[in-house]
Amino acid sequence: MRVLLAALVLSFASNALADDAPHFVGDIGVGVERTQASAPGASARNWALPYAYGDYGSLFVREDTFGAKLVPVGWGSLEVVGRVSTEGTDADGPGLAHRTNPRPVGLGTFQETPWGGVFADAFVDTVSGGSLLEASYAVELPLGPVTVYPQAGVTRRSARYDAHLYDVHVASTTPVLELSAELPFARSWVVLAHAQVEPFSHALRESARVDTRSRASALVALAWRFE
Repeated sequence: MRVLLAALVLSFASNALADDAPHFVGDIGVGVERTQASAPGASARNWALPYAYGDYGSLFVREDTFGAKLVPVGWGSLEVVGRVSTEGTDADGPGLAHRTNPRPVGLGTFQETPWGGVFADAFVDTVSGGSLLEASYAVELPLGPVTVYPQAGVTRRSARYDAHLYDVHVASTTPVLELSAELPFARSWVVLAHAQVEPFSHALRESARVDTRSRASALVALAWRFE
């Protein structure tokens, strides 16, 4: 899935530079992501990866989520969506069998309202057959040259989804807190940062594959802003 996302980013970048191509609006660059380890004996993981957030006609990419807008709905659109998930690689501690990363696909929407952004997605995981439901709300806060985006939401994983990753046959509902920031500089360059924390439910904390109370990740990226 990361290879697919990289291909999408490279395609957006090459088309954005072509004079006769549809117009891409958004950020394309490179970033470094660090994900906290949650399995016993596992270490935190670092990735260098392409970064993209923007629209190319009806297509879009939002960091680890990509897809296409189908029909207008409210302040946004009904979308077909896919997700690049790394949850499976977070369960590689000694004595624990590797679990394949989920490959979620489904439907969603992004509503850019006058009061903030609303994200809602319903995924089916093509690996486990489980479901992943997400909803969140974000606001934009200009603070001088820096713009900050606090975001709060909730995630629900089905019992089959959790069983695949954590050997716990129970559905889980957890809050998710996120904070993003961006600092434009030197004409069209922008530095971006993103942090996320999601507490594990009590049932997941009982799993032998979990020895932390939460899952956390952070990303820093340098990108060119196309307008």
